[in-house]
Amino acid sequence: MSAFQTVRGMRDLLNEEAKTFTHVITKARETALLFGFKEAITPHVEPLELLSAKSGEEIRQRMFIFKDLGGRQVALRPEFTASIARLATTNLKTEPKPLKLFSTGTVYRYDEPQRGRYREFWQSNFELIGSNKPEADTEIILLTNKFLQTLHLQGYAFKIGHIGIIRSILNQDGIDEKTQNAILQRMDKKEYEEALKLINSEKCRHTLQCLINIKGKNWQDTLTQINALASDYEKAKEATKNLSEVLTLVTSSTEISLTVEPAFARGLEYYTGLIFEVYIPQLEIALGGGGRYDRLIEAFGGEPTPAVGCAHGIDRIVIALQTQNTAATAIDEKKVVVIPITEAVKTEALKIAQSLRDQGVSTEFELMGRKMGKALEDADKRNLDYAIIIGERELEENTAVIKDLKKREQTTVAIANLIEKIKN
Repeated sequence: MSAFQTVRGMRDLLNEEAKTFTHVITKARETALLFGFKEAITPHVEPLELLSAKSGEEIRQRMFIFKDLGGRQVALRPEFTASIARLATTNLKTEPKPLKLFSTGTVYRYDEPQRGRYREFWQSNFELIGSNKPEADTEIILLTNKFLQTLHLQGYAFKIGHIGIIRSILNQDGIDEKTQNAILQRMDKKEYEEALKLINSEKCRHTLQCLINIKGKNWQDTLTQINALASDYEKAKEATKNLSEVLTLVTSSTEISLTVEPAFARGLEYYTGLIFEVYIPQLEIALGGGGRYDRLIEAFGGEPTPAVGCAHGIDRIVIALQTQNTAATAIDEKKVVVIPITEAVKTEALKIAQSLRDQGVSTEFELMGRKMGKALEDADKRNLDYAIIIGERELEENTAVIKDLKKREQTTVAIANLIEKIKN
């Protein structure tokens, strides 16, 4: 027995689980196409300076960092946005705006492993760069909504906030950026008392405490309460207006379940405007999230460029599908094995297998030279749907025996009608 195991927090994906992952990634790619996003494949390893620039202290402390053989400090990417921002300031600098880029793959964070949290995990990532309009924020929310719809997830809901509201209040009261980041990190973890302790101004502390207490199902009522609270904060009122414009566009264009939480914060430092996460009732972990980051491209040496994006946790979406028993029904394809009875029919049997594949049927071929009984046992173990048995007499009559492995029924069918029989 091998002593080798996977590295802690990383895992192998096999069989049905791997198939479900592939299905979710395929749906993410289809969604990208629907919304006009083009795929970008970026390196797993990037300069540490790039990845740590605006990621936030929480993520910086959890990066896999090492020196390459040239002595350069590099790290495994903890998310995609920094890499896409790099592209926007280099290879894609002169491309027409908006840039709409989609990526999928693994990212790495040294978190404590638990359900839905791994040290190597999968994301689908969407970035829309170049527009400061509410329509751009709206598109990212609509895209996430459409993606989850196509997966047939039930009961998911969006939690939406606006980091500009909190930042504006903290800015007006003279709180420096480093302290603001520390406050937001604690708010992200719902450590509200610890966050409030970092604020000296009694007025600012009271305003933030009131924001924390505002929660409601009706987003218009919530925004009315925020406006009343932010009456002395002009920039916070502008941020609330921006949030209202986005939510009006979203709710008028699709059916969507959402709540506004003005004290909602996310762990990344680069957010400047709208932020969101999406949940299902059965899980406490977010399936995805994102927001607006209007100063990140500039921080990486580009021109001032507005941008908004989101990432979806493929691992967590797979758990959500399994929790709701939709993972299996999400993928419906018939699986077939072709079994030649004798050596003499092997070539023709292989041609039939290839013909089925050409018509889009998942088809295996008996490769081990087993007798029919053993080959059928093996097909059962691997949960195949049909066995197509080819014998000399059947070939002379241009027929094949098709055995339904689930119903334990078999019939003789013309080879020309195999596809129709399998699909129906």
